[in-house]
Amino acid sequence: MSLSFSHAHSQGSGTTEVVAVLIAITNNSARVLTVDGGKLLPNGPLMPLHRSLQAGVRQWVEEQTRQPLGYIEQLYTFVDTNRRNKQGHALVYVSYMGLVQEVAAQSPNSEPPHLEARSQSGAKWRDWYDYFPWENHLDKKVQKHTQLITQKLKQWADLADTNDERIKRLQRIYLCWGGDWELDDSEFEAVIASDSSHSSSVKEMFSKWIAEHALLRYEMLYEAGLLPESPYYNAAKLPDDWQQATGEPMYYDHRRVIATAISRLRAKIEYRPLIFGLMPEEFTLLQLQQSVEALSGVALHKQNFRRLLESQNLLEPTGNSSQTGRGRPAKLYRFRFDVELQSLLMDSKLPKSAIRS
Repeated sequence: MSLSFSHAHSQGSGTTEVVAVLIAITNNSARVLTVDGGKLLPNGPLMPLHRSLQAGVRQWVEEQTRQPLGYIEQLYTFVDTNRRNKQGHALVYVSYMGLVQEVAAQSPNSEPPHLEARSQSGAKWRDWYDYFPWENHLDKKVQKHTQLITQKLKQWADLADTNDERIKRLQRIYLCWGGDWELDDSEFEAVIASDSSHSSSVKEMFSKWIAEHALLRYEMLYEAGLLPESPYYNAAKLPDDWQQATGEPMYYDHRRVIATAISRLRAKIEYRPLIFGLMPEEFTLLQLQQSVEALSGVALHKQNFRRLLESQNLLEPTGNSSQTGRGRPAKLYRFRFDVELQSLLMDSKLPKSAIRS
């Protein structure tokens, strides 16, 4: 089945649809709530009975997943020219991001009633790196995936109509994907030299992996025809194991919507403590660090992370502790109540990683 097929929504002849990216952290894994066997996000048309876009989002999420919604914010508005309503008009859909907490199953063999209902409705929580494996630098296999991807992207750059366009494509690849280009790319110096501000700082720009560039990386793969969602995709020209590097596809532009949410959230946790909405009431410092790492896809230095938390006075001890191994019990913390109330106005930051890949 084509992933970008013409579609007339069964609910009517409207031209606006709402789509929700619901994000949770469960067992140190960043997850998104999907429907239709993981091929779609919760979605539905904006109907006359909806008093607002947010009301439409909440209704469709509740009907399709039964997941309660807390904090949500609008992401982006897309026009999908491949999808048409009954009158043949292109669909516009408005995307939203919500931060929620997934309720874990009671045991490996049984699920709470609300999770059973979700399964019956086709709703399912998925690790977001199932769709974006190259974004997970906590996984040792990602370097192999990235090398395969950048090799194909360089071939795409070579197909440019002019040399100037080819150089621009290579520069975009360097900027978005990072890496030790000087070691594995004989053209690196020539490409850098084309920039009038040639300097060590420019080399550093081309070498850094910037976690919040997730959407830019996805859109480059789409433009290069390396994703099944792209109209330029040709599976016959790609390795048999290509999907291991590029992840699972989704219908329409729903994977692009998730990429937008990943970029937004990764950028925001650097200056707003939005991690509030994803943590339990009490947690250890290790749990907090692992949650931030799951979202960013990169490892953080333990002592630097804790020093930054202490300097910004975000947390307070609860007086309780958690025994998870043979060592000493770990202290449990919570976010300070006054900090939580002011979180939308604060300039608090969670640490960025200095990782290079």
